Amino acid sequence: MSAVLEIQGLQKTYRSRKGVRRALDGFDMVVEAGQVHGFLGPNGSGKTTTLRTLLGLIRPNGGRMALLGREVPAHLPEVAGSVGAIVESPQFFGNFTARDTLALLADAGGVDPARVHEVLELVGLRDRAGDRVKTYSLGMKQRLAVASALLKNPRLLILDEPANGLDPGGIREMRTLMRNLAESGMTVVLSSHILGEIQLICDSVTIISAGRRVAAGGVADVLAQHASSAVRVRIEAVTDLTSAAATLRDLGARVVVEPDHLMVSGIAQPGAITRALAARGVYVTELAPVTVDLESVFLELTGTTPVDGAHRQVDESATAGAAPAPGGWGQ
Repeated sequence: MSAVLEIQGLQKTYRSRKGVRRALDGFDMVVEAGQVHGFLGPNGSGKTTTLRTLLGLIRPNGGRMALLGREVPAHLPEVAGSVGAIVESPQFFGNFTARDTLALLADAGGVDPARVHEVLELVGLRDRAGDRVKTYSLGMKQRLAVASALLKNPRLLILDEPANGLDPGGIREMRTLMRNLAESGMTVVLSSHILGEIQLICDSVTIISAGRRVAAGGVADVLAQHASSAVRVRIEAVTDLTSAAATLRDLGARVVVEPDHLMVSGIAQPGAITRALAARGVYVTELAPVTVDLESVFLELTGTTPVDGAHRQVDESATAGAAPAPGGWGQ
């Protein structure tokens, strides 16, 4: 596979009365062709700044960037027609219909008008295409934003928080659409706080924290690197948890006492747990390995809690004076 997006040593600083703040501090990222790639990070970590810098909306202070094999921003005009992007909240004229909105965009971009119907079908707006956008819910507006990004049938699609306002049915539809686009040869970069969906949809991920890359690679590989040997232990009587923990520590185990169970690590053979506790008259009702998911890895690496997209903070890019571009997905 060849890289369609490459970032090396990207730097962006902002100066204010409070001093200099590094929004991006030598950030690296690579996305291979044909993948759905998750771009993850807590609020203020530099995600939106990275995307805006790639798209020429913010000038970096250093580093190298390339889209579809061409250096940007120097060669951005050459590849812009092959990149569809949605960054932050969707902005549309409320009195226009979805069909009119996309028809105007298609005309301005030299896109075949027939493509308007195709993208409306793709995002599930065909039956509401003649309604004014001001009657749309947040999720429908985000569907329209995705449709606008797909008009050019881009080789690379960049979506910032596409699940904002998405209901469960819309999440499933979005997941299917992203996979179908990747199977058709399109590369999708997806930024989202819904980490369970990222784990299901994406082939690979990059995690950013404080402007630096803290993890990257295939989803399975990233999870494997942070796999735990811990097991969850439940016993018959919760009142015996403290004494059970002391027994297991005597075996050399590391034990964390939770309200209704123990988290135990450092034991090579889990069977030793049941034998040691049974010898003390404490009987195990559950002995289960602790699985690692993308959310737990995210929390470990960033020390933050993922939040719903509706509560996102304004990214530092807003201070650069760049106008917001359409963004999101959902209903």
